[in-house]
Amino acid sequence: VSTELPILCTAFLGALFYAGPVSLGHCSPRLSVGVFAQHRPRCPEDWNEIDPIKKKDLHHSNGEEKAQSMETLPPGKVRWPDFNQEAYVGGTMVRSGQDPYARNKFNQVESDKLRMDRAIPDTRHDQCQRKQWRVDLPPTSVVITFHNEARSALLRTVVSVLKKSPPHLIKEIILVDDYSNDPEDGALLGKIEKVRVLRNDRREGLMRSRVRGADAAQAKVLTFLDSHCECNEHWLEPLLERVAEDRTRVVSPIIDVINMDNFQYVGASADLKGGFDWNLVFKWDYMTPEQRRSRQGNPVAPIKTPMIAGGLFVMDKFYFEELGKYDMMMDVWGGENLEISFRVWQCGGSLEIIPCSRVGHVFRKQHPYTFPGGSGTVFARNTRRAAEVWMDEYKNFYYAAVPSARNVPYGNIQSRLELRKKLSCKPFKWYLENVYPELRVPDHQDIAFGALQQGTNCLDTLGHFADGVVGVYECHNAGGNQEWALTKEKSVKHMDLCLTVVDRAPGSLIKLQGCRENDSRQKWEQIEGNSKLRHVGSNLCLDSRTAKSGGLSVEVCGPEGPGGPAVLSPAPLGGVW
Repeated sequence: VSTELPILCTAFLGALFYAGPVSLGHCSPRLSVGVFAQHRPRCPEDWNEIDPIKKKDLHHSNGEEKAQSMETLPPGKVRWPDFNQEAYVGGTMVRSGQDPYARNKFNQVESDKLRMDRAIPDTRHDQCQRKQWRVDLPPTSVVITFHNEARSALLRTVVSVLKKSPPHLIKEIILVDDYSNDPEDGALLGKIEKVRVLRNDRREGLMRSRVRGADAAQAKVLTFLDSHCECNEHWLEPLLERVAEDRTRVVSPIIDVINMDNFQYVGASADLKGGFDWNLVFKWDYMTPEQRRSRQGNPVAPIKTPMIAGGLFVMDKFYFEELGKYDMMMDVWGGENLEISFRVWQCGGSLEIIPCSRVGHVFRKQHPYTFPGGSGTVFARNTRRAAEVWMDEYKNFYYAAVPSARNVPYGNIQSRLELRKKLSCKPFKWYLENVYPELRVPDHQDIAFGALQQGTNCLDTLGHFADGVVGVYECHNAGGNQEWALTKEKSVKHMDLCLTVVDRAPGSLIKLQGCRENDSRQKWEQIEGNSKLRHVGSNLCLDSRTAKSGGLSVEVCGPEGPGGPAVLSPAPLGGVW
């Protein structure tokens, strides 16, 4: 469904693809009492519960890391079970009468109720639970950036990394505090084993903060996580194994969903890949039926993905540096996953989603922090930088879908263009043909591409798919559900669906159906002189006057009514072609 916050809600779309809740099972996680934690019988997923003989087998080829994991803690450090959760979280809890969503745009009351090491369901495929991972995997530095994060969520992220990972594979956890209001949000966590805290002396945003953490990292492999995550069983080993085999791989877990209202942990579908529309907003794509069939023999094989969500991934540190880190001229948040995905693929690397790795993430409907100049402007600036550097002539489709972006300055991109030349990167045409052939490329002979507009409202799919009706919604200039092409074959097309007249009589509803080249119910043309869309077979026009009664219909073509045009017409495309 269209949204008034099309950019901020993008990540939340992942919640549409739940695989369904999974039972938590029964176990007694740790309980913190007083200054130091007292212990109850613990959940079997805790690395410390694994049989010592099995540990020895896992460590036998990595004696140095094993020895380090057994060293005495430095002065002032505590192991995570001994960290006082109550003291850390208590002073920042939501008071009676306060809005639990106000600070973080998720239910902080529910978050604060949870133990720092709460039990979560193992959402992996059964085959993952029987897999054996290499014993010579490299350790990683985990980089977590945050700004005014809820302490309970941040603490659970850190603890889940330590609890769900073999100790010898975690070199360190680097927390980059991006100038939070309270410096102690991060500083107090610096008491936990392996945790280092870096604090920016001004707000830098996600990209520059991550680069600072990566530059400080001591391990040869980087793991980037958001600050409201929970790692699942054996999440790390399958990621490290893929990078150890090929340093040009950038790998991501399947991102499970932590409900923002009740914090239930829900397994996500394993049939998804990252993608985008021409508005350059990230979305999840289902694999094609052919792709799903090809995976039936090995459902846990790595999934090649055109794009990663950006919040959670593992990458060789030196490859990260060789490839140009992040675009340091991007601000705050947004567009960085687009840019790094294009760069990895076009410059010789690959992106994968690893089904045997699962990490939960809190998906929110909006950001809890501010953007200088507004979130839309910042996102457009960042996205323009990515488009201008990596998309070649195909950037014009972005400007057709989001014409307002042309008015947003994007700064100097010379150094990024030089980087592309230095790395001998492939053209965007190669990316579309070899990495993302599922993305429909508008034909240059199409009559129009963009929005179909009536006043301040636009033709919108309303989130419907095949056999769903269409309607109108306030124009948001972000493409997505309002992105259409009037093709040379006379179809009005959204992705692989076309506007279809159900009956050839006035009042007939219009539905979305699979495009068929010779289907007369899908043939439309513009009336010369007024741009009204007329259905060829019935000589009736697309009419928005019925939009409030359950969908758009076709009616007798007539003059515009007193309330404005009664039909939708293609919006100006800015001379793209």
